[in-house]
Amino acid sequence: AKRVPVDYASHSSQVDDLREELLDVLAPVTPRAGEVPVYSTVTGRVEDGSAMGAEYWFDNLRNPVEFADAVERLRADGFGTFVECSPHPVLTMALPDDVVAVGSLRRDEGGLDRLLLSLGEAAVAGVTPDWDAVIPGGRRVDLPTYPFQQKHYWLVPPEGHRPERTVDDVESRFWDTVEREDLDDLAGVLDLDPAAPLSDVVPALSAWRRRGRTRSTVDAWRYRVDWRPVPDTAPAVLTGTWALLVPDGVGDHPLADATRQALMRRGADVDVVVVPAAADRAALAAQLPSDAEGVLSLLALAEDTYPGQTSARRGAVQNLQLLQALGDAGLTARLWCVTSHAVDVRSPVSAPLQAMVWGMGRVAALEHPERWGGLVDLPADVDDRAGDRLAAVVSGALGEDQVAVRDVGVLGRRLVQAPPSREPEGWQPRGTALVTGGTGALGSAVATWLAERGAPHVLLVSRRGEHAPGAPRLRERLTALGTRVTFAACDAGDRDQLAAVLDTVPEELPLDTVVHTAAVLDDGVLDALDADRVDRACRPKVDTALHLHELTRELPLSAFVLFSSFAGTFGTPGQGNYAPGNAYLDALAAHRRDLGLPATSIAWGPWGGAGMADGAVGELARRHGVPEMEPELALEALHRAVDAGDVFTAVADIDWNRFGTAFTATRPSRFLSEMPQLRANGTSEPDEDDLPTRLAGMPEAERERAVLDVVRAQAAAVLGHTEADEVDEDRAFRELGFDSVTAVELRNRLRTATGLALPAALVFDHPSPQALAEYLLGDLFGDAAAASPLDEVDRLAAALVDPGEADATTRTRVAQRLQALLAQWRDGEPEKTEDAEDFDSATSADMFDFIDRELGLS
Repeated sequence: AKRVPVDYASHSSQVDDLREELLDVLAPVTPRAGEVPVYSTVTGRVEDGSAMGAEYWFDNLRNPVEFADAVERLRADGFGTFVECSPHPVLTMALPDDVVAVGSLRRDEGGLDRLLLSLGEAAVAGVTPDWDAVIPGGRRVDLPTYPFQQKHYWLVPPEGHRPERTVDDVESRFWDTVEREDLDDLAGVLDLDPAAPLSDVVPALSAWRRRGRTRSTVDAWRYRVDWRPVPDTAPAVLTGTWALLVPDGVGDHPLADATRQALMRRGADVDVVVVPAAADRAALAAQLPSDAEGVLSLLALAEDTYPGQTSARRGAVQNLQLLQALGDAGLTARLWCVTSHAVDVRSPVSAPLQAMVWGMGRVAALEHPERWGGLVDLPADVDDRAGDRLAAVVSGALGEDQVAVRDVGVLGRRLVQAPPSREPEGWQPRGTALVTGGTGALGSAVATWLAERGAPHVLLVSRRGEHAPGAPRLRERLTALGTRVTFAACDAGDRDQLAAVLDTVPEELPLDTVVHTAAVLDDGVLDALDADRVDRACRPKVDTALHLHELTRELPLSAFVLFSSFAGTFGTPGQGNYAPGNAYLDALAAHRRDLGLPATSIAWGPWGGAGMADGAVGELARRHGVPEMEPELALEALHRAVDAGDVFTAVADIDWNRFGTAFTATRPSRFLSEMPQLRANGTSEPDEDDLPTRLAGMPEAERERAVLDVVRAQAAAVLGHTEADEVDEDRAFRELGFDSVTAVELRNRLRTATGLALPAALVFDHPSPQALAEYLLGDLFGDAAAASPLDEVDRLAAALVDPGEADATTRTRVAQRLQALLAQWRDGEPEKTEDAEDFDSATSADMFDFIDRELGLS
């Protein structure tokens, strides 16, 4: 919402008080007939302009706006292209889907370039402009008649090589200035006096170069999330029983009935399962229909239906338990989770708590691709059209697993590179700056950054306050920078404690800046999590952010910064209880933006030194191509995001050669489909040489080695080794460095390679690569993989029953080979008992009797 700076309400009776003033002001307007007819939103008629005097414009401000009726009349008269001529388009989004609608200018883009771009958009949509009027004397050329191949013929750098980033735009401007010999402009670029001696120029050049490198590096780390239209496909067809899970007390929610009707309309038999508030993993497993072919969960609605701190995470927890219950019940149905207005796409984010399910779901897609369907955000009002779109998504026909259904269609979530940042200009902290987690590694770095930018007072909130390790040194550092420091020992997840701390903010230095860095890691795979572990990770992240939002929303803050995480944006295996809280922070920032409040959420990759790069998850990030960022550069990215007023940005140093392969190894994702680095490297292309087909064409003796090679290669990829030989086939997985997180990743990679439904404890049930290869071989080829010598003799006998047209020489050679094998078998035997000797004699007699009878040899 945005306040309009007027003291009356347009299109209401309040305008009547201005009637005489307006008519007097507009009296000089003399209307006349024009050449273009006007479909009036005032009279409802087609006007020629001759009656548009003062009375008309007063009525225009006083009466209802008949915009929809005017548009429908235009469509009925054959008009299908609409151009909004204004400084900023606000009406195009309200037009129907089946018309062409473009703007002309945009806010902060009021020049010729924007106008020509809008004209180009109209031309692409089928409008034929008068190009001679636009570019007099311009020459037209045809586009190529062949598709762009996107093939490259230069050498590809070896994997792991990270070419030095350039600063082409900055350097181009610099050298252009030099070539023009514009000393004043050059002095401005270098921040020098034009008369400065050469001894001052060299340091200034060095500083300018460092700034350019910093900007280039930081811009390469910045990403944002966009939503792209998903092409329509044939109507979805659903079969079998679908379980629709609804929280107890939400049965009459409009979404519950609308989703049930949508599934039924497309052919599903819907079993509505009402889930009590106290239902746990076991109870959910018992409630699921045994024949379910799909599961649609509305449990996220509990986030906003049952208010209160203890139940604020009920929807996220129960969706997690539902995912676990599917595995416990042995169901192969895929789980789809529904939210409503929880993500930032074409409508206000009114339910940020529900976004926690999106964080959990992104992790589930990586840990349990075999039972995860996806995430769908619905509007509050789901009509038949929206219901059909929902059915198309959950049927799998669209191939999308993170979507929002809106009036304009289905929108898929995509990661894109953020546009280049601008140099920070006006923002700097004033008054008091509060930092949660203020004595931790991240909080200390942020506090120093605030002090360096002139913060008069920093209030550092942590559980131990001034008794935290390193607090005295931090105080000395900040005080030396001229900043007043206050430590507060507080559980910020407790609203009353946090409110008491805010009451201590000095009146002469009112609260101006909030930076929420507090977090607790309690890593674990989804199958091992419970409600307590989710609460342990979410309380400092979610509850603190919610309290800060509510307690400061009436204050004139200049910045409200939330430290989110890479895990909430991409999903990270092993962080199923950490990712939900971070997804909530991103949604809360959008929610505050919609309320007209300042907010910036930054989804950080790991920082160097300490903090988010600790532990197994940090090591996993490094192996997968997401190394730690230098804190100084990360703080520069923070400054640029806050200064620009970014609501959300992801900041991470990503090596796409490695990360793209790792991210899509177990589950292809369209979330990354618009990253040009992945398209260039081809990491999103499926491997058509599937393992079962390749093994089927091998002799049995080679299969075991081939499967073992696959296990070792996939294990090496998970551990970050370059060669499979670095994985000892007989060494225990635990000794090789596997934990619960990497074990899940290896299971998923092998599941993709083999097509087998493999258990989560696969690595620990078969503790070495050799043991695991034997298990996989047995699953792929059944008893044939572990056939006994007697089984092989039976197969040989079956083959020799019908020797076909074998000539005498072939028969003789077969007989000789069999006799030699029998001699080797006897020589290699241990000393036998009498019964065994009698058995072998009988067996050998039978064999030679068979040879003599069938082959005619003695």
